[in-house]
Amino acid sequence: MTQPAAQPDQPARPATPAPQEIPAGWYADPEGRAQSRYWDGDGWTDQLGPLLTPAGPAAGTPSPMATFVPVTTDALGMPVSDRSRLAAALLCFFFGVFGVHRFYVGKVGTGLLQLVTFGGLGIWFLVDLVLILVGAFRDSRNRLLVNW
Repeated sequence: MTQPAAQPDQPARPATPAPQEIPAGWYADPEGRAQSRYWDGDGWTDQLGPLLTPAGPAAGTPSPMATFVPVTTDALGMPVSDRSRLAAALLCFFFGVFGVHRFYVGKVGTGLLQLVTFGGLGIWFLVDLVLILVGAFRDSRNRLLVNW
């Protein structure tokens, strides 16, 4: 029987390198000072930096709740109606031939006129519905219905 050829001693290598628990990067100083310090993956280095601030929304960005604040003025700076555009659209869709949406926004005179003419024979209330949906309908004080 033949002996296999002797191979030089090589250290055994793991198939994959051991994962590092903490990746290299800048972290708050471990000694509690108001500065940051660099961790190279094996230990703390002598590199110092400014104190890190936690990641979050920038100072100038609006909060998500700011998108739900009702609009109080239109593009020209004029005040908008406090009446709901959604309510007016639903009233117009379901009861438009009776002029109920016009009573809702305070236009009692034209509401009565729509009531006796069955919404202008069905045409007037359709025009009103389109105006409400596109945001061009106004209340009795000539303010736009903007807020849904």
